[in-house]
Amino acid sequence: MDNEMKKVGLDYNTQREKLRMPEYGRNVQKMIEYVKNIPDKEKRDEQARAVIRVMDTLNVQGHQQENWEQKLWDHLHAISGFDIDVDSPYPAPEPGQLSARPAMIPVKRKPIKATHYGRNIEGIIDLIADQPEGDTKTAMIRSLAIYMRQQYLIWNKDSVSDETIFQDIEKLSDYRIKVPEGMQLTRISSNAVFAKPSLNPVKSGNSGVQRQRTGNAMRQRMRNNH
Repeated sequence: MDNEMKKVGLDYNTQREKLRMPEYGRNVQKMIEYVKNIPDKEKRDEQARAVIRVMDTLNVQGHQQENWEQKLWDHLHAISGFDIDVDSPYPAPEPGQLSARPAMIPVKRKPIKATHYGRNIEGIIDLIADQPEGDTKTAMIRSLAIYMRQQYLIWNKDSVSDETIFQDIEKLSDYRIKVPEGMQLTRISSNAVFAKPSLNPVKSGNSGVQRQRTGNAMRQRMRNNH
């Protein structure tokens, strides 16, 4: 039976090389094995850095960890079986320095308080809540409110008052944020369309990705303004 499988090219997990760090998947392990066998040292270093960028992209949640870049290089060495000759910005770890079974990359599991706003909103709210009072914080709150209103209209109904959005901000922040009195949001254009991504079959598959990108971009702008 095994010979027949090989003849027809079947590839079962039981016949594959064991994944050293399943968090990154088999393709990353194959990339690293390829890099190991590049004879030119300069080219090998260049490709190792490219693999590090791929690993970083696959693990967005890890960005909050201390010394994250060094951990990525440690993981590259571990996946290679500690048998890769590349110039790393950090000392190469010894096999005994890393646990036999690396800890899973943490994923935020706290329930989302308001699913129609998404998890990114809660991270942005936490960021704003920690800002000192002043014009910068007020501008952040206004930008957040406009974005939340957009998400609300996409997933709920055709209209929503500014006061409802302001109340949601205060509630989601556990009342650490107080929306300044007299704040007003820009008016919504009469021809604005807020449709659920699922209503558009061409783009619906990217709705979650787009929401995350928008939230990440907004969070970065707020950091830059601080």
